[in-house]
Amino acid sequence: MFPLARNALRSLKIRSILQIRARQNHRRHSADFHNKFGNAVLASGTTFCVVTWIFSTTQTGVEWNLSPVGRITPKEWNDK
Repeated sequence: MFPLARNALRSLKIRSILQIRARQNHRRHSADFHNKFGNAVLASGTTFCVVTWIFSTTQTGVEWNLSPVGRITPKEWNDK
């Protein structure tokens, strides 16, 4: 079984992670969209989400399941 598995692995062209990384370092790296605008897109998206949450929690008038303790009084029982 061991020689069969070893031959099967040799027949596949498997490169290690270090070989792949070395090959990527040798080619010219041009700035793509993510390198140019990645941080700006991330910052603007974060700002948009924070502003949207702040607006929705403060300005829309929705009650956010506040505790009814102290605001609700029990009704009297009607024994009939």
